[in-house]
Amino acid sequence: MTAATSPSVVRDDVPAYDVDIYSDAVIRDPYPHYSRIRELGAAVWLPANGMWAIGRHADVRACLSDHDTFRSGMGVAGNDRANGIAPGNLLASDPPLHEELRRIVAAPLSLRALNDVKDRITETADALVERLVERGSFDGMADLAQYLPVSIVSELVGMPEHGRENMLRWASAVFDMLGGANERAEAAFPVITEMRAYTVNDATRENVRPGGWVEMLYDAADQGLIRPEQVQMLMRDYLGPSLDTTIYATGHLLYLLGTNPDQWERLVQEPKLVPNAINEAVRLESPIRGFTRTVAGDTVVGDVAIPAGDRVLILYASANRDERQWDRPETFDVGRVLIDHVGFGHGIHACAGMQLARLEMRCILTAMVERVARIEVGEPVLAMNNVLRGYERLPVRFLKKGGDRAVG
Repeated sequence: MTAATSPSVVRDDVPAYDVDIYSDAVIRDPYPHYSRIRELGAAVWLPANGMWAIGRHADVRACLSDHDTFRSGMGVAGNDRANGIAPGNLLASDPPLHEELRRIVAAPLSLRALNDVKDRITETADALVERLVERGSFDGMADLAQYLPVSIVSELVGMPEHGRENMLRWASAVFDMLGGANERAEAAFPVITEMRAYTVNDATRENVRPGGWVEMLYDAADQGLIRPEQVQMLMRDYLGPSLDTTIYATGHLLYLLGTNPDQWERLVQEPKLVPNAINEAVRLESPIRGFTRTVAGDTVVGDVAIPAGDRVLILYASANRDERQWDRPETFDVGRVLIDHVGFGHGIHACAGMQLARLEMRCILTAMVERVARIEVGEPVLAMNNVLRGYERLPVRFLKKGGDRAVG
């Protein structure tokens, strides 16, 4: 193991927090730990993980803006094995390579490009919510949050039909691999191998959907914009922004609106707040906990000196609840105006698929505002993942507008 990720490395006379940030206990209830990290200092040494944690909003934004110091090219995982195989993709690259790759991958994810599919996503969301309103009770994850990503977005990506049923499992494994050196990460590697075999052996040019995003990658290779061997690597970059992160963000939005009926009532009365509600849900329950960076040279975060070569975990989810930044940060408020949360990241590595995620969530929420009088939610089942935070299952019940009780 390198010094940057070895738990045996000792850092004297610095703020330290002796907890495994990727443990089951922290994953189940992370927010008290994030609060403690913010309280201890601008940068806090995690001896159990052999790296630093940065959890205050101002410091997180500053680090994400300084990609020359906080480098992604040596991997963004919390374990050496993943960092050894990941560099060179969109997430684990530095300029100028990063700009070259992002220009290709992000092309179909821009606002302009998404205008071509906006009507279809809107119509599908309307029909979906209409069915669920009539049904009454359903699983908010399998029946609602997953529907658009699986039914439409995976088709837009354009992978062969064979194997698409595994995409959610593959995407989840990608994020598990990017955590610490634990059993979840180890279990993810064979799944990643399976996914890579699919992209190489099945997602060949003749098998992908004409006009799909993957075909665009092959076209880019034909034009000399990327190397042919980069096509399979970049097609895997579509899994994260198009699947799990959006699904989990939608689940959080459902749960927060169901457990805060006053906020749902306000949203019904003021539909213009739909974008606010989406941003607030992503802020309060960030679907991505954080990624790591490697420090290129000796640097200082706040008043803490970090040596060159050390690895730091930049905690988006902690920054988004920083009491230094927001009043009542643990309160869900659809009226809160947000321009600086980091739920989608920040800087050159901001989520390439965030406009797609917002579009999907906006279409669903708008359809709900038109049809749903009240949202009732049961106890969610948390999905255990090293990097993602979201639900595996979420019981939901819609009360139909114009009715005196929930259907179903």
